[in-house]
Amino acid sequence: MRTVPIGIAMLNDERPHVWQLNNDQNKAVVNQWADIIRKGLTNQDGTCPEVVVASETITSTRVAQAMGEELRRAGCRVLIMCYNVWNFPFLAWPFVNSVGQDVPILSLSNNNGAYPGNVGLLASDGALRQAGRRTHRIVGDIDDPAIHQQVFDWLRAAQAVATMRNEVFGIYGGHSMGMETGYFHLVPILKALGCTGRQIDQLLLVKMMENDVDEAEVEKGLRWFEGLLGDRLRYDGKMLTPETLKTQIRLYLAMEQVNAEKGFDFCGLKGQRELTEYVCLGDVAEMLMNDPYDWRGPKEPTVCATEADALAAVTMQALKYVSGGLPSLFMDVRLYLPELGLWDWCNSGNHASWYANRSFDPAVNFEKITFHPALEFYFKAGGASVEFDAAPGEMTFARLGLWDDKPFMAIMKGESADLTPEQRRAINAQTDPTWPHVHARLNCSFDEFLSVFPCNHVQGTVGDQVRALTYLCEIAGITPVVLGPEAAARSMPIWERVG
Repeated sequence: MRTVPIGIAMLNDERPHVWQLNNDQNKAVVNQWADIIRKGLTNQDGTCPEVVVASETITSTRVAQAMGEELRRAGCRVLIMCYNVWNFPFLAWPFVNSVGQDVPILSLSNNNGAYPGNVGLLASDGALRQAGRRTHRIVGDIDDPAIHQQVFDWLRAAQAVATMRNEVFGIYGGHSMGMETGYFHLVPILKALGCTGRQIDQLLLVKMMENDVDEAEVEKGLRWFEGLLGDRLRYDGKMLTPETLKTQIRLYLAMEQVNAEKGFDFCGLKGQRELTEYVCLGDVAEMLMNDPYDWRGPKEPTVCATEADALAAVTMQALKYVSGGLPSLFMDVRLYLPELGLWDWCNSGNHASWYANRSFDPAVNFEKITFHPALEFYFKAGGASVEFDAAPGEMTFARLGLWDDKPFMAIMKGESADLTPEQRRAINAQTDPTWPHVHARLNCSFDEFLSVFPCNHVQGTVGDQVRALTYLCEIAGITPVVLGPEAAARSMPIWERVG
């Protein structure tokens, strides 16, 4: 998974007779934090962001400039400023300005009365903030696992923002069926996250499917699905046949090829109506894009949003990064069941098969999956609809939206509910039993959700990512709108209080 190097440096006292005595201890602290980060910030693919430790503690203007240049040359795009003793606050500026003006900054200190790291942090970080630099502060014992997790959450958020700043969203066909909440609103996205979009006509995919896709790979993909699914591959001789399924596999391979040729880091597929009525349904291709494997083995998930919903895709890319590389979910906000306090979130396509059992072994996930013939009423060109119920477990749901052209993100904690098979069948029958479903229970009420949620599509990932997403929003200048009791845990930053 793509990451950016993390720079970490210790600010120190300018007086030689002071820093010469504390220097060894300060170097030990900053190196201990670097080791904690390297061990704790492992991604799903086993990689970890590079952590670059400044070779000297910052004790003078020239050292501050040199350490900043050192981290800049190492490509650091995320910065941790450590405090363990009193330091001279003005040294923060020659250091930070040498690293770069747009680098997310975490100020990190002990809480030790014998060594006034807190004092140095507040003095130095306060100098940055009074000039308008958005920073975050974490204070606590270096041996406290809860403090470690807080640092990891901030780093996941900072990694997401810093990595997405130069990424490109590939838009196949434009937003679908006139859904304006899925339009790529260029200026707000560029200002907040720095990523841009490039629109490619779906005709290019069709032509590549006809002329440039390796048919041997198509056959391998077909045999893989047939082996995994057996009689749960419901060929009907019309909408779902070996040929219509192969067309869906060709679409996946064509998107994969164009993504590589055009440098798309994540993408969205319009589908309706041109592809779904004249070529194939996009469900299988979108599923494979978002999954961490295909018939060729493990791979990194590539975010692909159905109906080319751009703000969904941006949300999914953020969720991928804060989760360390897990697949992100895309769902329709379909049906609320007040008697159960439960949502049925389903849509045709885009659910990574990984969510069926949350396994990196496709055979384990496909035990719960059925391929149904596409509904002819909606999808005249045919193909497979992918059906399963998401495995139960803790989840975080989110969505980037706009209010008067200003970005915000709705964030809510919840779960994929653990229901009986009978309950699942009864719920699914009320919407569409041939599509994938998440039976979502939220920590917020129906009324709170309905009053603020920006659109008809919701995104999700596993675990509790509320704090990481909140950090991400605050770094990027996006207003986080946290729903449910988790909202009370958020301390509003100074730029929101006085802005």
